[in-house]
Amino acid sequence: MDSQKEALQRIITTLANKNEELHNFIETLSHLLAGVQVNSGQVVSDLEEEFDTLFSILEEAKESMTNTIKQEQARKSHELQNQLTQSTNALESAEELLEFANHALDIKDEEEFAKAAKQIKDRVTMAPAFRLTMKPKATDNMTHLMVDFSQERQLLQGLRFLPVPRAPEIEVQDCMVVDNAVTIVWRMPVEDSKIDHYILEYRKTNHEGLPRVKDERCWELVDNVKNTEYMLTGLKFDSKFMNFRVRACNKAAAGDYSDPVTLETRAFNFGFDSSSSHLNLKVEECSVEWDPQGGKGLDSKVKGKENKGSAHLTNLKNMTRSGTPSPKRGSNTRSPAPRGGRDRFTGESYTVLGDTSIDSRQHYWEVKALKDCKSYSVGVAYKNLGKFDQLGKTNTTWCIHVNNWLQNSFAAKHNNKAKSLDMPVPERIGVYCDLDGGQLSFYNAESKQLLHVFKTKFTQPVVPAFMVWCGGLSLSTGLQVPSAVRSFQKAENGLAGSNSSLNSMAQ
Repeated sequence: MDSQKEALQRIITTLANKNEELHNFIETLSHLLAGVQVNSGQVVSDLEEEFDTLFSILEEAKESMTNTIKQEQARKSHELQNQLTQSTNALESAEELLEFANHALDIKDEEEFAKAAKQIKDRVTMAPAFRLTMKPKATDNMTHLMVDFSQERQLLQGLRFLPVPRAPEIEVQDCMVVDNAVTIVWRMPVEDSKIDHYILEYRKTNHEGLPRVKDERCWELVDNVKNTEYMLTGLKFDSKFMNFRVRACNKAAAGDYSDPVTLETRAFNFGFDSSSSHLNLKVEECSVEWDPQGGKGLDSKVKGKENKGSAHLTNLKNMTRSGTPSPKRGSNTRSPAPRGGRDRFTGESYTVLGDTSIDSRQHYWEVKALKDCKSYSVGVAYKNLGKFDQLGKTNTTWCIHVNNWLQNSFAAKHNNKAKSLDMPVPERIGVYCDLDGGQLSFYNAESKQLLHVFKTKFTQPVVPAFMVWCGGLSLSTGLQVPSAVRSFQKAENGLAGSNSSLNSMAQ
């Protein structure tokens, strides 16, 4: 009976998975069908625009060449008309002179004849008919303005859709996800010299496998990629996976997308848990600041019922002028906070925990102290951290502590023992926690220099833990374990002695 139930349960699980797969496939097909309608209308519109542009170019060329013909016609007509007018005037003058000469032949008087002959001779010398060039200044030939569009006609008759670049193929085996950077490598299935650039698209997702049409995040675009690989840097890995696809473009057309690939980008993401913090800490998701005024908003009725709160209130009233009570003078008694769980820590325990526990695998995060922070600790603790527990002073907390108040100190702390760290305090501290391997390491986040390593067997899950007094901390999560740290861990087995003296050193 039980085996039948198990078999049926497996069938149900298989059917459910197949149903979800079919549902996603149907959504993809519906999306593609709608895309065909939209994209077809778009390319028709683009085609009409291209032809309108072509028509416009032809119309402009026709108008320009017609104007050239008209200008040539006007020039020749003007020159020939001028010659015609001058020739007509010369002819009239010559005919009149001819008639006058014929009449002169009939003159009988010699003196008058001589006078007329001389006048005719003078007029012949000055006659326009003898000054005109008897050659036309222009011809009626207009063939120099003829055209031969046979080649252009062939080109127009040969209009075809441009060859669209083929879809690239992403080389999954060459893609890398290292140090919060993703390198995507692809190739063209056939060499194409017409390709001008590529477009890479990516998006974060929590779904493994092929991208879903309906996902919580949109595709982001990197345009004008000239090579067949690209590195995305400075990413925060706040999703389990990332989808990638790429398309090739020539000068006029973009090809189809490559088959998408999904790469794992899992990393440790957490924020500060405000419900776990001391009342004097102002907590945001990724930052925490010490706030000396945090305990002044206590409800009067609560104060009246809890006499033990008077010491804490007196301490707040007797703060120094700068509003900064010493962490050594914090009262161990206080009235309940109106914010419930925030009355978790007292005294020096200006502590806040992370909101996500670590129960397996390797994780990494970074912390940066805000300017002029006087005292802070960074480490891990079991989730059952006591109300009066201070980081590094119990056997369930591990941390490194920085003190810039009165005298400077930099030390690793655990179980009320401390080991001084003889090195500069880095601007950013990287924390590496390998729960399975029983190791907690601290690094200079910039140079990846090892600051200190705790080796222990964790008996239960831990949470990131922080203490801050008179200043603040900013938190960076969604980080892979850096490759330099991974390499160091592989070669580091002989360095466990760095914390061996910590077990015997009193604070």
